[in-house]
Amino acid sequence: MKKVFAMLFTLFIGSILLVACSSKEPKESKGDSDVTEITYWQYTFPTKVEQIDKIIANFEKDNPDIKVVAQDFPYDQYQNKIFAAVEAGDGPDILNIYNGWISKYVDMDYIQPIREEFMSKEEISDYYVDMIQPYELDGQYYTLPVAVRSLALFWNKDMYKEAGLDPESPPKTWDELIENAKAMTEMTDDGRYKKEGFGWNAAGQGLHEFQQVLLRQYGVEPYSEDASKVLWNEKQEGYDAFKYWLDMTMVHKVGDPDVGNTYREAFLAGIAGMIVDGSFAVGDIQNASFDWGVTTLPVLEEGGLQSNYASYWTNAIAKGVEGKKLEASERFLAYLIQEDVQKDWLENVGELPASKALIADEELVNNPTYGPFIEGLDYAHATFFVNEDKERQIIIDGVDKIRLENADYDETFDEIVTKIQEVRDEFFDRQ
Repeated sequence: MKKVFAMLFTLFIGSILLVACSSKEPKESKGDSDVTEITYWQYTFPTKVEQIDKIIANFEKDNPDIKVVAQDFPYDQYQNKIFAAVEAGDGPDILNIYNGWISKYVDMDYIQPIREEFMSKEEISDYYVDMIQPYELDGQYYTLPVAVRSLALFWNKDMYKEAGLDPESPPKTWDELIENAKAMTEMTDDGRYKKEGFGWNAAGQGLHEFQQVLLRQYGVEPYSEDASKVLWNEKQEGYDAFKYWLDMTMVHKVGDPDVGNTYREAFLAGIAGMIVDGSFAVGDIQNASFDWGVTTLPVLEEGGLQSNYASYWTNAIAKGVEGKKLEASERFLAYLIQEDVQKDWLENVGELPASKALIADEELVNNPTYGPFIEGLDYAHATFFVNEDKERQIIIDGVDKIRLENADYDETFDEIVTKIQEVRDEFFDRQ
């Protein structure tokens, strides 16, 4: 990080000298030709968009020779926008991507490695939390994040009270979660949910809850060390974990993906008693009209193995960016990842700092809202996706086959594993 901070200091001093000179000779102010313009793309997440706009405004004050043009797109359109723009030769200079997409973007030759002259592998390793290390590909890092996320359990204290449960005693085990969720679940006469005790889902955080939490707690390592092999069904415990997860909705009927538009919206509407979600959800949930709390994820039995899922959105410089644009992009990236920006990001966006030093801060660790997420990072695992979209959809389709067609659990589980393995084989065969 010494090079990055040295760069920031040099830029700061340079900006002071620039202002001083321009004040003495106002007629010789910089023209447009001396300003390097770069583009920054992200998906539309209101708090992130607002925060990036603030960061850009501050950056441009310190760097008047650089103009950053930010654009955002709806999540369901974002990747298609990137693909179309890159193929047309009109893509962004810096793009904010999900960690599950990194392998795909490297494979498609869309992004370039972080230059050693800018920030070495050793500096990255020293500066960042360990969870980003799986994305060192072929000995190189391709992206740098501002923040990271883990999962925790949110619970509605008002719904707990209404169900006769202790609002200050969230579940410590998954069995307790199921029992508490049953107490809060209300059904109509024709079998539809009026309220669900637990926002069960496969499309949101549910798939991570299964593969990085329940599988590990059942004693199953989800992937081989090099991430090329899917090991979910290598042992009977994998089938047991899958059945336990599906039984929450199929047998115990404590929640369903169709309650509310999403599990988080159902929670915010006061019709879901508990949800598993990321720290980034705090920004929305803090405005809820009911009393709520956050706690660490349940375990199979008290004192048992704790596990969590870690993820992050991260910044990459596009392939082909060079010269002045590369210099400007690196200067903006250096500004983005500094610790002061990470602190503001936590306060305004709700995602956790990616810096090792900041994440160890005692005040943050003991925070009643963010503390459970910080604790979860100690035993969290970032899934190495080779194609996050395809792998996610395979799981969703398999789950729906069981939910809607009453397909056999074990056979469907084997089909899911086989299809995900095919996606990984295709990727690793090209490497």
